[in-house]
Amino acid sequence: MTSYTPENIILRRNAVTALRFAMDPELGINIVDMGLIYGLETNEASKSIVVTMSLSSRGCPMGAAISGSAENVLIYGFPDYKVKIDLIWEPAWSYEFISARGRDELS
Repeated sequence: MTSYTPENIILRRNAVTALRFAMDPELGINIVDMGLIYGLETNEASKSIVVTMSLSSRGCPMGAAISGSAENVLIYGFPDYKVKIDLIWEPAWSYEFISARGRDELS
């Protein structure tokens, strides 16, 4: 669980920034604005980042690429950290999860 120390707050903010470089190749927007990130736990003390995320569907043909991209941007940005990506399916992703910024990019 993320504790709200100044270090963890900075780590969390930087992890979200890194995740914005992971794109959904079908829609061309990042996975944060796509609404695929459901949770983010950071722990500066244990040097760990855990992302809970979903995909647009269970059968998403780009699923491995998307989750792999999320993992890769974090490993690249935080080479001394243990990175874990947990895929979940509930709640099921829907277009309502796309942020206002993401909707602007789609239009």
